[in-house]
Amino acid sequence: MLLARYLRIGLLAALVVLPTFASALTLSPEQQKQLQAARKEMGLGSNDMLKRHVCLWDLSGRSGPIYQGASNLRVDLLQYKIDISLEAFTNESVLVDALKSGQCDAALMSGFRARQFNRFTGTIDAIGALPTLEHMRLLLQTMALPQMHKYMVNGKYETLAVTPAGAAYLFVNDRSINSLPNATGKKVAVLDFDPGQAKLVTRVGATPVSTNLASAPNQFNNGSVDVLPAPLIAYQVLELYKGMKPNGGIVDYPIVQLTAQLIGITERFPPGLATVIREVASDSFTSINNGLQREAKRIPEHWWIQIPPEEKRQYESLMHDARHRLGESGYYDQDMLRIMQRIRCKLDPARPECSSAE
Repeated sequence: MLLARYLRIGLLAALVVLPTFASALTLSPEQQKQLQAARKEMGLGSNDMLKRHVCLWDLSGRSGPIYQGASNLRVDLLQYKIDISLEAFTNESVLVDALKSGQCDAALMSGFRARQFNRFTGTIDAIGALPTLEHMRLLLQTMALPQMHKYMVNGKYETLAVTPAGAAYLFVNDRSINSLPNATGKKVAVLDFDPGQAKLVTRVGATPVSTNLASAPNQFNNGSVDVLPAPLIAYQVLELYKGMKPNGGIVDYPIVQLTAQLIGITERFPPGLATVIREVASDSFTSINNGLQREAKRIPEHWWIQIPPEEKRQYESLMHDARHRLGESGYYDQDMLRIMQRIRCKLDPARPECSSAE
């Protein structure tokens, strides 16, 4: 039973990043030129193989879909004289330790975990910062600009790629939890390594319950927590409809745009090589977006809980305040917060925050 649950969680992650790995990789002439320049910078001849060791978080290990998808990518890269060896980790914290020890040249992890390596890109997952995938698309376009390269590097580590994992919504076991006042006293699952979530939950009068990505879905399904923030793809893959029966639902208001991030050791990925990797990842946005939309359409209409406009404004105000406080404390990166605010105001100039700084 435990193995089956791990498999389902591994599939959840795969739905996020697999489109990047699954389709055949073809570099553009300009990307090939950039790659050749990077190889020259690294002292490699035209026939020398560029070798790197990449670690992946896949709770199903080597048999999981993320590892299998990356194996397909490995074959595609050989034509460009790039040989990546792969290692799967079923525990994300162990993967992080492996990257820190130098066991991995790069590691694929959740955006929440990536924050410790790069606070700039780790702030993308800030609460309420990117209301829709269109906001995410504009942000990824901005991050691909050459002048943004300096933000990708944080000393020993560099963010090589960011891919969207879809929005997280509030899954609740009682439809009456459709407003901030009605969340008072309820038990809300929060990640044990993300203090920002616990602070926000406490401020609305609810009780944060510390958990992790592996155990949280089961806690919701067995009633240990009343509210679970999760992406929509979790509805089917992790069977969250069990926790919503008989009178629960999904609050129709996205609270955060999740990401998966590839973090590498800077000295192992010179600027030219890192740029090609980021461009390839950026090209996968459309296919990932289409996959996320397909999963969202699988959710029956009766599960959605609508909230009135005034409640949405309260949520926005609360999340704005939380971002501001966490930014001032140094938990979130102020530069990224300002960039995301400009994107929000570009798409919706009437927002109250657009008359003031974040």
